[in-house]
Amino acid sequence: MSNRYAVILAAGQGTRMKSKLYKVLHPVCGKPMVQHVVDQVSVLGFDEIVTIVGFGADVVQEQLGEQVEYAVQEQQLGTGHAVMQAEAVLGEKKGTTVVLCGDTPLLTAKTIQDLLTHHEQESAKATVLTAHAEDPSGYGRIVRNQEGLVERIVEHKDATVEEKEIKEINTGTYCFDNEFLFNTLKKVGNDNAQGEYYLPDVIEILKKAGETIAAYQTSSFEETLGVNDRVALSQAEAIMKRRINEKWMRNGVTLIDPEQTYISVEASIGQDTVIYPGTSLIGKTEIGSDCIIGPQTEIKQSKIGNGTVIRQSVVYDSEVGSQVSIGPFAHIRPNSEIGDDVRIGNFVEVKKSTLGKGSKASHLSYIGDADIGENVNFSCGAVTVNYDGKNKFLTKIEDGAFIGCNANLIAPVTIGKHALVAAGSTITDNVPGEALSIARARQTNKEGYVK
Repeated sequence: MSNRYAVILAAGQGTRMKSKLYKVLHPVCGKPMVQHVVDQVSVLGFDEIVTIVGFGADVVQEQLGEQVEYAVQEQQLGTGHAVMQAEAVLGEKKGTTVVLCGDTPLLTAKTIQDLLTHHEQESAKATVLTAHAEDPSGYGRIVRNQEGLVERIVEHKDATVEEKEIKEINTGTYCFDNEFLFNTLKKVGNDNAQGEYYLPDVIEILKKAGETIAAYQTSSFEETLGVNDRVALSQAEAIMKRRINEKWMRNGVTLIDPEQTYISVEASIGQDTVIYPGTSLIGKTEIGSDCIIGPQTEIKQSKIGNGTVIRQSVVYDSEVGSQVSIGPFAHIRPNSEIGDDVRIGNFVEVKKSTLGKGSKASHLSYIGDADIGENVNFSCGAVTVNYDGKNKFLTKIEDGAFIGCNANLIAPVTIGKHALVAAGSTITDNVPGEALSIARARQTNKEGYVK
């Protein structure tokens, strides 16, 4: 594919969002809206992608990085004015330019490709992506002549009563002959209700000049949804969530209740995994095959191995091996590595720690800043005491050690291989391998004391 370009309009402030966050950076299923658009466009291999930025330009550039080139719209004077800002990059090029809005996160690469194909087959100078809307309020209307050809596009604010009855709407996505686009934009005026330079006016000018104008009507109106407020954002989220969930179910994942399951667009799941209701997979989370996840489980930016079970628990920024059992009510905090065949039981918290293969912490324990070997037993109520009020310290427990109930391991400390720490002990010194360490006061009974 050559001589194809894309312009993404992302300069609007989005005042209707009523948010400190720049509009196109509001996420849909975990990814900013404008990133959805850029990702779909990038699939098609355009020669250049130019994003028009204005308000919040720096944060948009921070999000998109070097995936695109940028042009700045200093004043918000309409969509036509916004596209003109790309002239320095694209103005002298021959080919086809697609113009898209940065707040249309549901638009797919397939629809963009279909629009391009139709535009080129019709040898058109401009092609409009349209859709049928049962409620076209707020959208520009496609006005066709008696032959069914596109005559012009009229904005909702400028439409007559009759024109407002038209249900074929302008989605805000276009294809243009690039040279004709920039030459015609210079002829666009701002004699309208908003006093702005409308990109759709290019269509009318080209039509009056006798050029061919085409329209490609997509069968999916919801795909063209533009997000201008929180209500539309929630609608886009629901549509995207359904799309993602259907994809995974068709790829061999069981979702017991898809309506109550949230899966990030960046997440991946292996076959024959079962996801129970109330589960959220956030960010670039990877779930292996044959897992059972949920109910009521949150996993963020983590990698989970095959055959692992995680119930009613939270896992953040960590790696969990295969055949692991976690929960219920466990909390795996960032920078933890849980090895294969490990058991993390109810009300256990793990933070920035490594647990080797086959180790167990079955209930009511805190493991923080610890390096735990293989086949270690961490009994009920045992704690690594890692913080002195100023600094964190490491606890090291070597293979095969047994930590008794309600033991406190005061870091920094090392428990040797196959050592045993007696229940109720507070350990402040290293324990040699195969030793039994008891650190508690001897029991004394005062008979008759109560009397």
